[in-house]
Amino acid sequence: MTSAGRPTDSFSQDHRPVLRATGRVVPLPDTSATDGRIVLAPAKAAWLAAHGLGGLAAILFFPQWSALAVFVLLTGGTICAGHSVGMHRLLIHRSFRAPRPVEYLLVWLGVLVGMAGPFGMVRAHDMRDWHQRQAVCPPHPSHDAGFWRDAWWQLCCEFRLTHPPRLNYGPELENSGFYRIVERSWMAQQLIVAVPLYLLGGWAFVLWGVCLRVFVSLVGHWAVGHYAHRRGEQIWPAPQMSVQGYNLKGLGLITFGENWHANHHAFPDSARLGLGPGQFDPGFVFVRLLERLGLARDIKLPEDEALAMTPPSPAPSAVAMQRSG
Repeated sequence: MTSAGRPTDSFSQDHRPVLRATGRVVPLPDTSATDGRIVLAPAKAAWLAAHGLGGLAAILFFPQWSALAVFVLLTGGTICAGHSVGMHRLLIHRSFRAPRPVEYLLVWLGVLVGMAGPFGMVRAHDMRDWHQRQAVCPPHPSHDAGFWRDAWWQLCCEFRLTHPPRLNYGPELENSGFYRIVERSWMAQQLIVAVPLYLLGGWAFVLWGVCLRVFVSLVGHWAVGHYAHRRGEQIWPAPQMSVQGYNLKGLGLITFGENWHANHHAFPDSARLGLGPGQFDPGFVFVRLLERLGLARDIKLPEDEALAMTPPSPAPSAVAMQRSG
């Protein structure tokens, strides 16, 4: 995996450990969690660069308070209601249930964050989760690289396994025509927002409300993931995982609760991520609001002992400790 203790771009392991199945991810007889290579993903890199340039143009040429307000409102709405609640807690973990139109709206808002479509988000999340629960986790899914290298890997590249496991998306995704359409056109979904923004405020609103918003969302999501797997507070270590999660204090408001990652590792199917005093979780506040409006039900909480992650068999030989750098 490493040379002189430093991560490299290719990984192999001659003596393969027993691999664990994790929900939708099932290893095949020839599957290896480490044999693979990090490669440039041109479309992914171009998507980031295009929005970064558009965002820079927004700041340099259209410094308007109204455009800034559009950026703040759309960024907060898409990340909170869309990514944190719709994509992460609802679609991926099914930590609560919602009427199908509400689910579709929340997930669509999550698509507007600009990371991937619904299938792509499930794949990215579940593959990282699967890697982190194996006895050995490569540097890419574990964020075990320096700041700039991990940024390059996560934002512009992808980790391609030579013999990947099978990913079962499940009937709720596979049988949904809506999700299939959105998956095929997830980049183009930005046009649904861009057109009315242009009509309301011209290119200023488009560059602030689409380009800068997407760029900040992508980089912010990576940064939270990078640090939440390296350092911070940890109350419930997960000995069954080779990569630990950590709580990042003081970021509850701007991450909408996604900063409480140690809690999430301990109770992955809980709709509530902020569990202790002072652990503000705006995403869960939004879920409770949906419940009061009759739009959310069957909300799962850590108090349900069945949510606690149970050690799979065999247990990993070692647990990754808090890392520096």
